[in-house]
Amino acid sequence: MNPLSSPLLPDTGADLSGDGCSLRMQIDKWLAPSARVPARVVRFSRLPAQRRRYVCVEIAHPAGPIAIFFFRHDDGSWCVFPPADARPAMTMRAA
Repeated sequence: MNPLSSPLLPDTGADLSGDGCSLRMQIDKWLAPSARVPARVVRFSRLPAQRRRYVCVEIAHPAGPIAIFFFRHDDGSWCVFPPADARPAMTMRAA
């Protein structure tokens, strides 16, 4: 049984970025869950300012639980760091 097919993990759909940064791939990379030690979502919501999604995934470890936050970026990828804030930009146009 694939631990990432658990109903506890959200179905994130296809990887929209094409670079292999789906939530399931990131969980496998960072936490390496297995059938004996499954990963579980302990929190999910949106960041207050930009309303971007985040998920906190936890795995049991002999020394204690390990939790990592994953953040959804504008291109559809998931990363362990939040997306950069949009900054004001100046543009020029011909008169």
